Amino acid sequence: MQLVDLDARLRVAAPRLGPFGGNVRQYREVTSTNDVAAELAEHGSPHGTVVVAETQTAGRGRHGHEWFSPVGSGLYVSILLRSGVPPLLTLATGVAVADALRRVSGLEAELEWPNDVVVVADGRRRKVAGILTEATFSRALVDRVIVGIGVNLRNVTWPARLTDQAGSVEGITGRLVDPVSVLVELLAGLARQCKEIESGATASVLAHWEALAPSSRGAFVEWSVGSVRRRGTSEGIDEQGALLVRVGTRLERLTGGAVHHVR
Repeated sequence: MQLVDLDARLRVAAPRLGPFGGNVRQYREVTSTNDVAAELAEHGSPHGTVVVAETQTAGRGRHGHEWFSPVGSGLYVSILLRSGVPPLLTLATGVAVADALRRVSGLEAELEWPNDVVVVADGRRRKVAGILTEATFSRALVDRVIVGIGVNLRNVTWPARLTDQAGSVEGITGRLVDPVSVLVELLAGLARQCKEIESGATASVLAHWEALAPSSRGAFVEWSVGSVRRRGTSEGIDEQGALLVRVGTRLERLTGGAVHHVR
């Protein structure tokens, strides 16, 4: 999606963007914005580098899933961070995306652990944005984190496999939104969340995430352990961002894998 007057808008918003407004790279077509950000990182690009593309030919989500990225339909962004804890950065980014969509479009965006931005419309859950966090470690320490974000803005014809799952801002609200406004608010929101994490105020970030995630408490969730399907009731997140699930008398801690929210 073409971002009109992006540089000028970034300059105006610079005081709110922290490290995320000074090195924004725009591309027409890439395989994946995460791939481009990784390559830039290898060549020394600094903390806060942002990659934006109009389309991705091989966009991806978690667990190797493809992220549908047709031209002119969405916002495809990756952000390079040279510090931070990956699980917390995933949740902080979710807060930034949901807040940006609420602010710009009025969409009642919600979060589902760990990385989905969803809207419940007409009794159906629609995924309007997703986040893919990829970390590189050196000697057991985080060397870099690349956070990829895909936001569905325009109404499109979804592939059959996504028809019952995906949604877009336009498709749900009937309104077109300015992608630059979404991007600016997203980057400003992430700057706020990262500042809180860096200052040690992680509890505030986690509380903000839970406030946007009604399914994080009292919802039935399913996940797999090997070939065994498990089911329990969500009971919030802990200080590391893990999902807590009540299974009978036990409280289990989920740190990864695919979790299905049963509504």
